[in-house]
Amino acid sequence: MSTSSRERDLHWMRRAVELARLCPPSEGAYSVGAVVVGADGRELASGYSRENGGREHAEQAALAKLPSDDVRLRTATIYSTLEPCSRRSHSAISCAHRILAAGLPRVVIAWREPSLFVADCVGCELLTEAGVRVVELPELAADARAVNAHLGRLDQSKG
Repeated sequence: MSTSSRERDLHWMRRAVELARLCPPSEGAYSVGAVVVGADGRELASGYSRENGGREHAEQAALAKLPSDDVRLRTATIYSTLEPCSRRSHSAISCAHRILAAGLPRVVIAWREPSLFVADCVGCELLTEAGVRVVELPELAADARAVNAHLGRLDQSKG
């Protein structure tokens, strides 16, 4: 990854962390922020968990703001402070599957989902197996975890 690409990724992940701070805390869910950025480096959409008072995830909230046939998604990157979920308890469609359906070729995360709510999240694996490039920014994992302090001690074994 080039220096400018790395710096761009860090910039957008910091934006996602700021969005995560807007999440209403929930004892049963992570606070996550997500930003969809076009190939031109401009923000296309953003969202955060429970943004509309429901149970939506950050990636879901961000992607819902764009038409599903938006051609910009085919070359965009989604930045999420937490690994996209591989299954949901309140929705038939996981965030990993929403990303695949949208055709996003690249996902950048700060932190792998610990086993607090799901024993083995495999969102990154699902995306990678489908040909999506997944990039992790471990240097911002602590910032993403800090937003979730309301959950108590989190399993940090995955990031």
